[in-house]
Amino acid sequence: MTELSRRQMWMVTAAAATLAPMGHFPAHGAAPLTGKQAPSYYRYKIGSYEVTAVTDGIRIWSLDNFVRNATRDEVITALSAAYLESEKVVLPYTPIVINTGRQLVAVDTGAGPTLYEQTKGALGQFHTNLAAAGIDRDAVDVVIISHFHLDHINGLLTADNKPAFPNAEIAVPATEWKFWSDDGNMNRAPAGSPVESNFKNFRRVFGIFGNKVTQYEPNKEVVPGITSVATYGHTPGHTSHVVSSSSANVMVQADVTLLPALFVQHPGWHVFLDMDGPMAEHTRRKVYDMAVAEKLLIQGFHHPFPGLAHVEKDSAGYRMVPAMWNPTI
Repeated sequence: MTELSRRQMWMVTAAAATLAPMGHFPAHGAAPLTGKQAPSYYRYKIGSYEVTAVTDGIRIWSLDNFVRNATRDEVITALSAAYLESEKVVLPYTPIVINTGRQLVAVDTGAGPTLYEQTKGALGQFHTNLAAAGIDRDAVDVVIISHFHLDHINGLLTADNKPAFPNAEIAVPATEWKFWSDDGNMNRAPAGSPVESNFKNFRRVFGIFGNKVTQYEPNKEVVPGITSVATYGHTPGHTSHVVSSSSANVMVQADVTLLPALFVQHPGWHVFLDMDGPMAEHTRRKVYDMAVAEKLLIQGFHHPFPGLAHVEKDSAGYRMVPAMWNPTI
């Protein structure tokens, strides 16, 4: 086998660089740069069910205090080890839609049109990408909400504050609803804190729906084939869902972890958005130990698009093994 040394590699690269200006590679197809991505969605099968992962886009977060119990240098090292930008956190957002053959079910709804405007289209893409995927919002039968952070519920509304899924039943975790609808809990939230903002946003969004909201309990089928799983800690009623068809399963984990390079590799780290960090960590380890043992697919809301992967144990914690991309359904 012929091996190239680093010196030889640099010589080849330098030689190639000198050829282009000499006219050896004439350009016949020059065209302006596109400057934008195609609409992003990805489909896969779970048994007879068809799952469509629909990107809501990305949001850039400051590195400062993003992880409560790790130093800035530790976070930079973890991001660099994953070949990610190390001076900021780039967080993907991916709701999904499940076609069971009988019902069309959305799980979470993205950050909504307000964030779309504020981020100049970087986040809040769920509605436009649904349309690009050929999914009519009017055809959605059920919207299942995992928890009440704005990036999961604000897409329930259109830009003019009308229901974005007008014919859908809205299903919410009962424990989550009880906490956020309690005036006493709201009054105890520190003024100006993200928690206080969440209380206000919860009332703004769900005030539109009146009594058209159904509460569901943990460990129950929300709709046939989709079972709720209590994964508390990130919020008091944070809930994941197992989608099952035939012998196939995927766990739609919502925010059990955020970016894998940080919180899968380091399950003991607590994101600043975790309302109960130790409980969120306990949940994370319990869920991933189960996923490892059962070889269970995970669909991650804040994992690199399309967010579908298996989990393995490693020396530090866990690691994600992305599922193979499939060009057909």
